Amino acid sequence: MLSLQGANIRLRALEPDDIKFLYELENNEAIWEISGTVTPYSRYILKQYLENAHRDIYEVKQLRLCICDKEDTVIGLIDLFDFDPKNHRAGLGLVILENGNRNKGVGAEAIRLLTEYGFSTLQLRQLYANVVSGNDASLHLFKKLGFEEIGIKKDWIFSNGVYKDEIMFQKIKD
Repeated sequence: MLSLQGANIRLRALEPDDIKFLYELENNEAIWEISGTVTPYSRYILKQYLENAHRDIYEVKQLRLCICDKEDTVIGLIDLFDFDPKNHRAGLGLVILENGNRNKGVGAEAIRLLTEYGFSTLQLRQLYANVVSGNDASLHLFKKLGFEEIGIKKDWIFSNGVYKDEIMFQKIKD
């Protein structure tokens, strides 16, 4: 089992017991804007997803890890997606479910751990992230971690009757 340990968090592979957390997260309409979700997920579908979560990143082009606090409670997820080993790049996505766990350095630590893993173990040269305009906390976070703003996708996300821009960030390995 993959385990990436930081000072305050641990990243680990998804387990069958994570179904309750996944059900709560995936059916939380407040985060559908960033996940692109438009319909609820059943426990049945999520159970099938978990049964296949062990598949290799080279096969499925994605790696999803749980973010666990010091008590080993799952508080969020972090993903590498659109994994492209030929061009040595991947997208990076992050979600911390509860507001009470945000703005405490958890996201920064998770991104640092996964960035190091991506650059060293997966031999990636670059990571990118897409952040919806108005998500000031995420915009600040990626800038603070050395991701460079490289473009704006105008009117990219339609949410609550309004079009929003999506800002693209990129970090290239030193």
